[in-house]
Amino acid sequence: MDSFVPWLLLALPLLSAVTIHLGLKKNQAVSALVSTASAAVTLVLAIILLLQKENVSVAFNWISIGGFEGIKIGLDFDQLSRGMMLVVTGVGFLVHLFSLAYMKDDAAKARYFCGLSLFMFSMTGIVLASNFIMMFIFWELVGLSSYLLIGHWYEKASAADAAKKAFLTNRIGDFGFMIGILMLWQITGTMTFDGISQFFDGAHPKVLVPSLTMLSVSILLIFMGAMGKSAQAPLHVWLPDAMEGPTPVSALIHAATMVAAGVYMMARLYFAIGTETLEALWGLNTIAWIGGITSLLAALMATQQDDIKKILAYSTLSQLGYMVMAVGLLNPEAGMFHLFTHAWFKALLFLGSGAVIFACHHEQNIWKMGGLKKTMPITFMTFGIGTLALCGFPFITSGFWSKEQILEAALKNNTSLFVIAAFVALLTTFYMFRLFFIAFLGKSRSDNASHAKEVGPLMFVPLIILAVLALVSGFQPVAESIAPAYHHEGFHFGPAFIASVLAVLIGFGLAYKLYANAEKDPLTDKGLFKVFRNKFYIDEAYAKIVGYGQDTVAAFVHFFDELIISGLIVGGFSRAAGGIGRIFGRLQSGNLQGYAVLFGLGVLLVIYLTVFVS
Repeated sequence: MDSFVPWLLLALPLLSAVTIHLGLKKNQAVSALVSTASAAVTLVLAIILLLQKENVSVAFNWISIGGFEGIKIGLDFDQLSRGMMLVVTGVGFLVHLFSLAYMKDDAAKARYFCGLSLFMFSMTGIVLASNFIMMFIFWELVGLSSYLLIGHWYEKASAADAAKKAFLTNRIGDFGFMIGILMLWQITGTMTFDGISQFFDGAHPKVLVPSLTMLSVSILLIFMGAMGKSAQAPLHVWLPDAMEGPTPVSALIHAATMVAAGVYMMARLYFAIGTETLEALWGLNTIAWIGGITSLLAALMATQQDDIKKILAYSTLSQLGYMVMAVGLLNPEAGMFHLFTHAWFKALLFLGSGAVIFACHHEQNIWKMGGLKKTMPITFMTFGIGTLALCGFPFITSGFWSKEQILEAALKNNTSLFVIAAFVALLTTFYMFRLFFIAFLGKSRSDNASHAKEVGPLMFVPLIILAVLALVSGFQPVAESIAPAYHHEGFHFGPAFIASVLAVLIGFGLAYKLYANAEKDPLTDKGLFKVFRNKFYIDEAYAKIVGYGQDTVAAFVHFFDELIISGLIVGGFSRAAGGIGRIFGRLQSGNLQGYAVLFGLGVLLVIYLTVFVS
């Protein structure tokens, strides 16, 4: 039975998506219930496997060729995938539940829930995949399903553009990912994670010296895939725009699962290769710096955003930078631990923002909210808990334990990155309490906000569940019982703890002073804050680079077509044929005397060649 459960975990969401697409498109209500029921059963199955506390591995050969190990279809429910599987199924189910109310009046509800089921199938495949080939296939399916969900309201040009932007940006990273896994296969001779682990197990790095450069390059190329999925600079530009999709989609894709896939994939690779070999490689510090820089840039951008979903989107970018930095510092356990805790409180914040947007009649500008504390008390309390968890409020929130572990790793391995991480923690507290003060406190700043009412049970029950998880998921007994691979070292009084506490206190103090009673942003258009508001003009730079690139390619193609194709090839052959035709045309004069002369010359030429040449 145990070996059958992983296949059910994978098959149920796929069956749901196929059933809706083929038979239930016109029945919106039933489609929603089928998809939600599938998510609920999948969660139950994942919990059953978790409670058994045993690893489950199933596989069969798909293709077997002489001289090649073949391609296996395999699923691994192990120490690493346990926590991630709970995140995917747990957050997935709560998003489904929330969506029943949030999307109840949507004209394309069946298509929406079909996309959710397809996404759940794809993410489950990534988490349970036992080899890189399977992971890459499901990796691309996640890209497809996210494209469909982000562009759900494709009638809006902004939503359609955001979907295309996400899809194309991820293809850049995925190209590097594909090349990287092929290079890794050339080195190890295997695509399976167990096979990679066996290849490096017990082997001293010096044995691999001839392949160390190739191995380093392959890991960096594989990391390109993570840069796309986990939105690391410079491939981060798609994530904020992806907020054009429905808010539950933002919670599912961009807070908890899809964007975390890159971190999970790198952790899976790092655990397979082993620390001893990784320490002998060059260039891996680049991964840590990309994470640190992404974290800092995103946090600075978040300080000046007014759209509630985009603030959370840049927050996600920043926290993903934390996770990537931990992986780059050869501490994937800390990165995965933060991934695990972040999933709950970020899903809480996104769904909480969805409740606010729903109650405010789809208003997303925080400066047109205010006073929601009185009219939406449950959302206020749960959103507050999520805010505290994201800021890493000491001891009582999950975010504190995982964030401190990353700070400890940075302090131990790279002082500069530690300073960046501590400053990012301060900025996180600042921009989150800026959002909280403006949206929930003070007086209503619009009719939509003044008429807001608390959302119904289908929407606030997931908020309450996520709020509880945002508080308890980081405590050592809870975290290690669910995901033992996410090593939790417990509390250590030291520089990391002091930095974490000071970051919360200073960030809160600054936010309170500037925004507790503010009617407008006092920092708008002031110096660097204008740059932060405009996202460092990175999108504009991309647009110009892409535009110049398109113009250059178009000019080259035009030149090649006109000069080479039309001029030399097509035109050249045409002119040559015309010239030959004219020559032979002149020979066909109709003059019998001329023909006789040519005939005589031909006879003489033949005699000459026969007698004198031969």
